[in-house]
Amino acid sequence: MAERMGDSAAAAKVKSIFIYPIKSCAGISVSQAPITSTGFRWDRQWLVVNSKGRAYTQRVEPKLALVRVELPNEAFFDDWEPNKKSYLVIRAPAMDVLKLPLIKPPETANGVSVWEWRGSALDEGDDASKWFSNYIGKPSRLVRFNEASEIRAVDPNYARGYKVMFSDQYPFLLLSQESLDALNARLKEPIPVNRFRPNIFVHGCEPFSEDLWTEIKINNLTFHGVLLCSRCKVPTINQETAEVGSEPTKTLMTFRSDEALRPNKKQQGRVYFGQNLVCTDSLTNGKMKNIKVGDPVFVFKVVSSPADAPA
Repeated sequence: MAERMGDSAAAAKVKSIFIYPIKSCAGISVSQAPITSTGFRWDRQWLVVNSKGRAYTQRVEPKLALVRVELPNEAFFDDWEPNKKSYLVIRAPAMDVLKLPLIKPPETANGVSVWEWRGSALDEGDDASKWFSNYIGKPSRLVRFNEASEIRAVDPNYARGYKVMFSDQYPFLLLSQESLDALNARLKEPIPVNRFRPNIFVHGCEPFSEDLWTEIKINNLTFHGVLLCSRCKVPTINQETAEVGSEPTKTLMTFRSDEALRPNKKQQGRVYFGQNLVCTDSLTNGKMKNIKVGDPVFVFKVVSSPADAPA
């Protein structure tokens, strides 16, 4: 029997939830995730920077894909706070394990920048700096977003009043299994979902129906689809080997480009896969909110075609 909210039947269910504690490093699959004012708790809270404080990403350093991160299981429970025995554990091929206390470090790094944003961040210290410098082969530091002093706003043209930590643009990225299946049916070698680094992975809907979703509810929390996700180089990077290829971008260009989806709009040479979201309930104070694997997804507002969706 289909789950319902009022007169609405569920359009999909949450299949997986992914959090990426260190920007451009491997994600963590979790069964539930608390929602904060910047997205899922712990998501893109850390960033690897070069000697000038500029962000490293997989676009330039693909081997970041091989950096695996662990957090305590209880870190994803509502209202959990770290203690002196709580660690962020970092692993990579041919590297010793790095354990960093989750309690915020006292040192500050100034002049940190990621895309358009520049500010200060918390510095995770010399051990982390040596570890990432050795792994990447260039001077590096690991920094942590400092919510106490910094705000990184989402583009107000698409979602005024929202903020992120070190995410590229928006607090959440949603993608469906059916969209991935439709792409894989066109590829010679199917690829896993980790190429696209979504936060919310759903199933049970038509392929690419998420393009059209402008208002949905998950666990009574309202999310707005604010911008189709244009894809960069990262989906072409094998997340298990860090090898770079031409797919899936080459195939996406044939049916998910501006020209294919938005022929009468300004052509930007982009391909689209997934929907960027904001959560209106993240702006309100009070009890921490979360979503869980298995939660139904209810769709309340849609546009009629991808050409009508912001992109």
